[in-house]
Parts: sequence; C-alpha cells; structure tokens
Amino acid sequence: MGAVLMSAISEEKYMSISPAEFFYKYREVAGFANPVKAFYQVVKELIDNALDATDMHGILPDVKISIEKADEVQEYYKITVEDNGIGIPPDVVPYAFGKVLFSSKYVMKQSRGMYGLGVKMVVLYAQMTTGRPVEVITSRENYRMIYYFKLRIDINKNEPVIIERGAWRKTRDWHGTVVSVTIEGDWGRAKQRILEYLSRTSIITPYANITLITPENEIIHYSRVTNAMPKPPRESKPHPRGIDLEMFKTLINNNGNGEEPVEEFLTSNFQSIGPSTARAILNLAKIDPYKKLHELTESEIQRLFNIIKSYDKYKPPSATSLSPLGREVLEAGLKRIFEPEFLYAVTRSPRSYEGNPFIVEAAISYGGNTPMSPQEQPIILRYANRVPLIYDESTDVVTQVVKEDVNWESYMISFPAPLAIVVHICSTKIPFKGVGKESIADIPEIRREVKLAIMEVTRELKRYLVKKVKEKEVMRRVEILAKYIPEVARSLAIILGDNSSKNRIEAALTRKLIEYVSRRSNVSVEIVNSIVKSVKIGV
Repeated sequence: MGAVLMSAISEEKYMSISPAEFFYKYREVAGFANPVKAFYQVVKELIDNALDATDMHGILPDVKISIEKADEVQEYYKITVEDNGIGIPPDVVPYAFGKVLFSSKYVMKQSRGMYGLGVKMVVLYAQMTTGRPVEVITSRENYRMIYYFKLRIDINKNEPVIIERGAWRKTRDWHGTVVSVTIEGDWGRAKQRILEYLSRTSIITPYANITLITPENEIIHYSRVTNAMPKPPRESKPHPRGIDLEMFKTLINNNGNGEEPVEEFLTSNFQSIGPSTARAILNLAKIDPYKKLHELTESEIQRLFNIIKSYDKYKPPSATSLSPLGREVLEAGLKRIFEPEFLYAVTRSPRSYEGNPFIVEAAISYGGNTPMSPQEQPIILRYANRVPLIYDESTDVVTQVVKEDVNWESYMISFPAPLAIVVHICSTKIPFKGVGKESIADIPEIRREVKLAIMEVTRELKRYLVKKVKEKEVMRRVEILAKYIPEVARSLAIILGDNSSKNRIEAALTRKLIEYVSRRSNVSVEIVNSIVKSVKIGV
C-alpha cells in the first residue's frame, strides 16, 4: 500500500508559472469574470490610470474615452483613453503595459492602483479574446518626441513583446498618454454600469473634464466645475507598526554593504523613529547603537524586530502620503450631479490601522435631484482612493455601517427619502477583500471612522430638518394670523369711529407681523410677505 502511494505521488507534476500566466488562467479574481464585467473593468482601469497620471501630479485632468465597434460580425470593441498627464518614459512603457506586477505604485503613497495589475489585465484580456495587441502613444512635458508602441505580453515569461515601435517630433506642446485596446465584450449589458461609473467618478473629481463617445456616437460630457484640487500625496517611509519580519529583513539586506550603524538605519528608514526613540528601542533590545548592520546575528534581528513591534510610544503615521478631497471638492461634485437642497461634507482627522494611515471623508445630499432611495437606507456612493466602488456593495464595510450602526429614525429620516451618502476612504493600503478591489474589509478602526463620519454629516442634516419643521410651523401660524388681520383692522376702525383708518391699521398690523416673525425665526421677510399676500388674495 505504501509503495503504491509513493508511486502515485512521484507521478504528480510540480511546476511554477509566471504571474502573467496565473492571471491569464484565473482572470476572475481580477474582476474579468464575464464579457459584461470585463468590459466595465477595462474602461475602469484605463480611466483610473488616466486620472492617476493627472490629479496625483497636480494636473487638472482632461480625459477622453472613445468606444467603437471594431468588427461587423464579432462583438469586438476598440476602447481608447487619452489623458493630459505626465506621460511615461519610453524605456518604461513596455514593462508598464507588458509585465504583470511591474508598477510605480509599490511605495508608501496613496494612488488609485495598488497591485501593478490593472492595465496588464486589460492587455491580457485583449489577447485572450481578440488576440490584438495594445497600442500606446505617450510623451512627457519636457520631451521633444512622441513615442508609439504596439505590444503584447509573453504569458510564459511575463515579459513584454514589442511588435512595433516608433517616434516622431512634436508639432504641438502635448504631454500625456493614449492607450487603445480591442476586446470582446457585451456593450449592451455593460453600458449602464460604465455610465454609472463615469457619473460617480465625476462626483469625486469635479475638477476634471471627462468625455465619453459611445459606439452609438452619443457624447457624454462632464465639464470641470472647479479648479480646486486636492494636494497631491508625497511618498513616505514605512511606519514601524506597519512592517513584518520579512519586510524588516529586506530593508536591512537592501542597505548597501551593511556598514551603516543600526541606530542610523532605524532613523533613516522609518517614520516616527528619531534618535531618542531609536536609542530606547536598541536599549530594550540590548544592541549597541553603533553596531554595523552586517554584524547583526539572526537572533539579534529577530529580537530587534520584536521590540520594534511591541514599542508603544510611536507618533501616529504621517498623513502626507494621503490626498483627501476636502469639503470644497466633495460639495462641488455633489452639486453638479444632484443640485440638492441640503449638502454637507466632512473630512475626518487622520487615523491608522496596523501602521497604515487612512482618512475617511463623508458627504450627505438631500432633496433637489437626489434620487429616492429604493430601500430602508440611503443611496450609498462608496469610494476608495478616489475610485468608485460599483460591485459587491453588500459585503462592504460602508454598507454594513449604514445598515447596522446608524439609527436613521433618530435623525428624523424615514425611507424612502431623497438621500445619498458619500463615503471616501483614502489610505496607502486599502484593505480590499479581493483583487477586483470592489469591497473594503471590515477593519475595526476603519468601521469606527466611517460610522463617526456618517453620524457627523447626518447630525447636520437633522439640524436642517428640525429647522425646516419649525419654519413650516411658523409659516402655518403666519397664515392663520394673516387671515384675521382684515377683521381685526375693521373692528379697530369701528372702535375708533374712523372707517377710513381700516386700511392704515391693516397695513400696520401686517408690517408688525412680518417684523415679529422675521425677528423671532429664520423665515425671511420675503417669504412672510408672500404668505400674507397670498392669504389676502385668497380672502
């Protein structure tokens, strides 16, 4: 029996595959599960890259998207996205589009992408469905040339294959990137999701011009409504609470020849560790501050790491690596889409989880063109690092907070209601539940901040609703009193024995009523005056 088992095990094949081959075989984990979801994902990834190349570098975005039918028989579509961003160096282009897990985003800085995967999955999906390569045109601001590439990915080697390349001299002052891919997709069913994604993107980026040309030659345009932009994020060092043992060893091994003293290594490679903190840590670890890195033994490295992780006197992680939108941008975006009667936005103070800084922002839109919520909750607009999250809403931490942690009745809100809640979470490490990046995990620190942000904006809505109820009551009373003014004026004129004074008394009473109500409530003189006039006309 044992011999048979060993023989069966020895016949099994063991092999390794490249990252490109893995995602080629398991494209569903990256959100390319079917022609509808894949179509949406392609457009989303290309637009996200275009916006990252602009607003993350302080450039007001101009993004143009064109979707056109590429085959009369097959459901092939050519998708082209152009931006006015910083452009890509020509020596980087093949790897940026043709090598999975190659990216400029593997640093401690907020960005829309996180895995260096999105646009490469777009290229892979195009290869899988139509076999057509990606085409890239790019130039930077200080370049004299424009560069062109046509390439595909060697799936087995995870390397770019350049099919064609070229360059020509600029005839105008242009910088940015144009990316074109041809995919198989279901435009008819994907269209609504893509339009929803664009609409939600326009809310979070009101400083962008975004234009879409559909296969039906329909033009959908979102104009820039503000020049106010969030401050671009800056790269930061890792926080000691956000590292693991392997990362710690990697930082040591990457430190040149290892001649740097341990104290200097700690202060130069981590935020929140200055000379005094480094000395305190090394004293607890019983390591000489002047000992060279290459002299550290394995046990000393392990001991030092354990002390670093258990030390409890660090300052919180720096938020300079984050780029929150701010109240002005959030309100401008919601005004453009909903034109609400009430609008309020808040940006919470920076917090951290596992050494990763994050900021939660929330906004509330009520009335105006805000759609009626179809269920026992408001319409929820979720964002992570400025990216709309469309799918997997039910499993997201924001949805859970809205459903479970907020008592809407205590805020004078009954459903259905014309109410929308926007929640934006920005972080150097968004805890997504999957590679598709559509749902944020329920991290206690994040859940708490989301709850507090929603409660803060909802309290402001309650104040508005209370004020509105009081104003309605005041207006009701004004209407009742105004009905009696003519009769009171007539009676006073009779008492005075001067019928000619009726009009003067009526005018004086009306003026006093308007002055009194305006002084004792928030109802304006114009509104009170219009109520009185309407009552007179009715009488």
